[in-house]
Amino acid sequence: MASKVLLSLVLIFSIFALIQAKATKDNLKEVTHKVYFDIEIDGKSAGRVVMGLFGNAVPKTAENFRALCTGEKGVGKSGKPLHYKGSKFHRIIPSFMIQGGDFTLGDGRGGESIYGEKFADENFKLKHTGPGKALLSCNHPTLLFETVAGFTNSLDLGLMSMANSGRDTNGSQFFITTVTTSWLDGKHVVFGKVLSGMDVIYKVEAEGRQNGTPKSKVVIADSGELPL
Repeated sequence: MASKVLLSLVLIFSIFALIQAKATKDNLKEVTHKVYFDIEIDGKSAGRVVMGLFGNAVPKTAENFRALCTGEKGVGKSGKPLHYKGSKFHRIIPSFMIQGGDFTLGDGRGGESIYGEKFADENFKLKHTGPGKALLSCNHPTLLFETVAGFTNSLDLGLMSMANSGRDTNGSQFFITTVTTSWLDGKHVVFGKVLSGMDVIYKVEAEGRQNGTPKSKVVIADSGELPL
């Protein structure tokens, strides 16, 4: 009996691995640049998050984020470096998203793009349900295995989108989703996806409150670009 259960689990895991591999390959077709954050929580390393940017769909938005990761544009109009390094995640809401990118004020009121203070919404081609969403029914055995083993349907999670204060008000602030957020489609520009390090994102999420105020100081200790 035990051997049959083990065999079933191995089979389920194999199916899961094949589906995830195809999904990852499909997602990577959209990726034009890879960047990273090294994150600290209260001064202690939480790990690295590697992100893929969708520069074919939203080249201007992706380039803004990429350059802010490297800091290559120097000092902005605010007098602060155009760089995510050293900035905080100032708004963290469990079962929703983590938000950062305000390197001028640090509280959600600031930020600056590489194009000037704000730039227009590029387009809303990409949705908050992810590029190439897996077509799996809710009772699919793979999803059952994911639930049991602690995995999630990652195509809907870890999407990166621009935070704004209304139409055409994109700066440097962004958020990373931890759940499906389809109600944000047409309001926020999706430009990337977490490729690895969702465990780090969940560590950050755990430091949040429903009102968005972090319990701890969560900082992007370093950021930069990686080869594809």
